[in-house]
Amino acid sequence: MRLDRWFKTHYATLPHSRLEKLLRTGQVRVDGGRAKASTRLEAGQSIRVPPLPDVAPPPATKPAPSKADRAFLKSITLYEDDDLLILNKPSGIAVQGGTKTAHHIDRLLEGLGDGPETRPRLVHRLDRDTSGVLVIAKRRIVAAKLGRAFQTRSVRKIYWALVHGVPKPPQGKIDAALVKAAGPEGDRVRKARPGEQDRAQSAVTHYAVVDRAGQTVAFLSLKPVTGRQHQLRAHMAILGHPILGDEKYHGDSDLPEGVPNKLHLHARRISFPHPSGEGTVDITAPLPEHMRESFSLFGFEVGGDADG
Repeated sequence: MRLDRWFKTHYATLPHSRLEKLLRTGQVRVDGGRAKASTRLEAGQSIRVPPLPDVAPPPATKPAPSKADRAFLKSITLYEDDDLLILNKPSGIAVQGGTKTAHHIDRLLEGLGDGPETRPRLVHRLDRDTSGVLVIAKRRIVAAKLGRAFQTRSVRKIYWALVHGVPKPPQGKIDAALVKAAGPEGDRVRKARPGEQDRAQSAVTHYAVVDRAGQTVAFLSLKPVTGRQHQLRAHMAILGHPILGDEKYHGDSDLPEGVPNKLHLHARRISFPHPSGEGTVDITAPLPEHMRESFSLFGFEVGGDADG
């Protein structure tokens, strides 16, 4: 079966023009690689589908999550109501599946809900090694509303990171368009070069130094204006201060003694208007263990202006 026919079968309401855009931008993958609408599928291949909050999902019935899966979801739940489920995603767990990725958040959600309209849906993503606040919509209509909120930038996000060195000036804005740079070790992004405007994505991040340990390590508060893949990681590397433990952007070399070799990037806080139209959702996620260890090592305090 051709890939476009597979989508027609499983995502009947997805317009062909939108599928072409998803393929062109690399958001749909077959066995981890880029594909075309005419790509012929074979039995056993893995198809990666990005979050499609406004598109009806496949109607196939999924098995209910196991008791252990439900207990795990409960243990990482920060907030829940009739419309939303907000998790504190651990570092090291993927949000979506892919080649050789069987355990991921989206799989844990598959059996929840009573049918396609009430199957919980992802409305944004975090990298596998990024921890912190992850918002889930409990119904398709809620996912569509939240999708629009993310697109119109009415969602306020604050990340915490520990980086090599101390940025100068201590606060500022990084406005550097990014392009995909796929390689043998997986996807990366880099700063767009002259002549690449046609495939570059605008990306803007505000940063502020909250505290520092001499000139060795700085504790930063990061506020992304846009939401590009690897945006914060790439922007800090472009600034010359890669995030500690970031193996994709050279932050895992020359780590200070005693610092765990894991990505020190945490989605600390998120706030947005409740999709019901009543009130505001404002959720803060506690730090993962490896970042707590590093904060203690450098004497950084949790709280204060960094959450503002």
